[in-house]
Amino acid sequence: MPQITSIGIAVPPFTITQSSAQAFARNLFADSFKDIDRLLPVFEHARIEKRHFCVPLEWFAQKHDPEEKNQLYIENATRLSMEAAQNCLNGTRFTREQIDHLIFISSTGLATPSLDAHIINKLNLRSDIKRTPIWGLGCAGGAVGLSRAFEYARAFPESTVLLIAVELCGLTFLRDDLSKSNLIATSLFAEGAAAALITGDQHPLNRHAGQPAPCILNTRSVIWKDTLDIMGWDITRDGLKVIFSRDIPGIVEKWMAPEVETFLSQNDLSRKHIAHFITHPGGMKVLKAYEKALNLQPEDLRHAYQVLRGYGNMSSATVLFVLARYLQDQPAEGDYGLISALGPGFSGEFLLVKWK
Repeated sequence: MPQITSIGIAVPPFTITQSSAQAFARNLFADSFKDIDRLLPVFEHARIEKRHFCVPLEWFAQKHDPEEKNQLYIENATRLSMEAAQNCLNGTRFTREQIDHLIFISSTGLATPSLDAHIINKLNLRSDIKRTPIWGLGCAGGAVGLSRAFEYARAFPESTVLLIAVELCGLTFLRDDLSKSNLIATSLFAEGAAAALITGDQHPLNRHAGQPAPCILNTRSVIWKDTLDIMGWDITRDGLKVIFSRDIPGIVEKWMAPEVETFLSQNDLSRKHIAHFITHPGGMKVLKAYEKALNLQPEDLRHAYQVLRGYGNMSSATVLFVLARYLQDQPAEGDYGLISALGPGFSGEFLLVKWK
């Protein structure tokens, strides 16, 4: 069984507190919403303390064209990806030359050659490395990337896969989009990068320091039909415009339990066997919907709450931030964990892991 050996994270340099973001939003949206003071508590209800961005708060007050924003994306996403990758390798016995496959996940900017090519050059990875860039998965991307890495490492059990997920959600901000969806997004989304090292079960460096590591047993993907308008982007002349439905928590409450039960039963397990719920924190309401659907307590999702509080929703990278905290916890050998994330489509990705 392929195992998740290490995770590294990176965040951009500008820290914006939630109170500062709330004050900014009040000034920006006041003329569009006469009841703005009734809407602004969404910032407090998000339970976020701070978020990280590659530009300062003043940048968001001005209009920026897609060319400028995309150039900022290429420069900053490449730098953050390299930092996360190096942090992932630090403390392991793996070297850059041992990476056989790079899977790159992002949905907040565009580049051709894709950013994995930029990263390969700047990190001086092998010239014969395999690479798979994946765009458009949104918040589900980190979990989907783990699934694709699992499949490659299972097919090539001596291989090493590096997964990188990076999102610069702030750079997609549209100054002139005064919709309620953009107001909600302004209270929630952030920027960051995460890298994960996944190795096949015959890799000679799999075991390190005698500690159990999460091995991926199986995965499940699902796309719910007729839900294309739940989450995603509209491509406009000004750039990427957020689509963010208020129905997401309700969908989680309705469909999460049946999907989880189906997945676990396929592996002869039930929810009582899962010790660790490693969930993408899409927002406070989404986490509460997880609790209701799966009969969980806030303590069961403590790491998701902590990541949301300290970093906000970084789209695809966020679930890897949560997973990194579980690796630090060093769960007991034999513990089962369920990794889950939701994204555009509307879709879900699930991974069953076991510490071995």
